Amino acid sequence: MIRRLPLLLALVASPSLAQIATADLAEIDRAVTSFTGMPAGAPGGAAAPVDRRLRLARCVQPLALGWHGTTRNAVQVRCPVAGGWTLYVPLAGGAGAGAPFEAPLVARGDAVTIVVGGAGFAVAQPGEALESGAAGAWIKVRGLAPKAPVLRGRVLRPGVIGVDLP
Repeated sequence: MIRRLPLLLALVASPSLAQIATADLAEIDRAVTSFTGMPAGAPGGAAAPVDRRLRLARCVQPLALGWHGTTRNAVQVRCPVAGGWTLYVPLAGGAGAGAPFEAPLVARGDAVTIVVGGAGFAVAQPGEALESGAAGAWIKVRGLAPKAPVLRGRVLRPGVIGVDLP
């Protein structure tokens, strides 16, 4: 009996799976519907509801949503806290079905300014666009330094790409 007591105490002290806070997946579905303006399954809306088997940590900040890809064929849903998660929700009806076509403001190979900003500061550096993109599109960019990492940024205006801090 004495040998089992530490095991029993460990089981009682540890949180059960039911007590661990998880994200409300229906809330994520509502946020995507609100962002796209279309319900799930409709052209321009989510192709399907978020998979209910997902177990994401509850986000203590409001969700950050944005278009993903140059054709806006998915919505990026992010928990904007340190160590947060990112989820990509595909859209129904093909690439950017709910969004009107927009001409690219940045073409692949263009020289761009990469702007990284935070609360009260902004840092800019020259870079190169690795993809084309319209206003608001997420594209890959790289700084001009040798072996510079590839970053994902949002097209802010012609020649300017904004990169979010994690």
